[in-house]
Amino acid sequence: MTTQTPPARAARPQIVLSVVRTEWLAPRMVRVVAGGPGFDDLSASDFTDRYTKLVFVRPELGLEPPYDIPALRDSLPQEHWPVVRTYTIRSVDYESREIAVDFVVHGTEGVAGPWAANARPGDPLVLAGVGGGYSPSPQTGWHVLAGDESAIPAISSAIGALAPNARGIVHIEVEDASDEHQLEAPVGVAVNWIHRGHDRDASLLAAAIDAAEWPDDTVQVFAHGEREAMKAVRAVLAERGVPRERFSLSGYWAYGRTEDRFQAEKREPIGKIAD
Repeated sequence: MTTQTPPARAARPQIVLSVVRTEWLAPRMVRVVAGGPGFDDLSASDFTDRYTKLVFVRPELGLEPPYDIPALRDSLPQEHWPVVRTYTIRSVDYESREIAVDFVVHGTEGVAGPWAANARPGDPLVLAGVGGGYSPSPQTGWHVLAGDESAIPAISSAIGALAPNARGIVHIEVEDASDEHQLEAPVGVAVNWIHRGHDRDASLLAAAIDAAEWPDDTVQVFAHGEREAMKAVRAVLAERGVPRERFSLSGYWAYGRTEDRFQAEKREPIGKIAD
């Protein structure tokens, strides 16, 4: 008996935009606004957690997008291969034909953060596919939104989509008060900033969620962020009996892991958060 190798997944068409401007939202977060003719290739979506794969190449290579990633991997040494990172699209402005993407910056660490910190008007911003899966339901009686810095863009987008009479609570874990953002939440939605300091504790978000009352049974939960923290949140949701269809739970990254290792572990038991 022979087994057939499944066909390779077709690469999504790349959307090529140009940086219009940047704005520092906090000492460790910068917003990159991009637009241009490629905006026409961006499909409309009602998801508030709309995400995309951003493609980064070394500028000294002088390559013009869109990039033939398989060909570049065949022809370039590995240290010069294009790098793909997943980011949330913070907002889409159809009138000005621009998108905004917020980046957490930790000095020169990583690829995307340093790029965003030094981005200049005219620099290419290349998107390889756009997805999403969550938006706050207007039928929900109580919204719970939770995450760390990496989830602030998606949480902010969700807050902006809430009805004026929405009720709920937002838990955001950051290092200190300098990482806090101005969030225009409805009157009935409380915003709880959690300061972890320099040490990470995977239980902080879960403890905050568990300590808060849910005055309505029709709760909807959006919790995205560090993987081990999301596992702790999942345990709280299980204890409270929240049905799977009422929560969106995802690990955006994992403490102590490189992005490539984190992505590989998604196929392993350690990378599983929710069934």
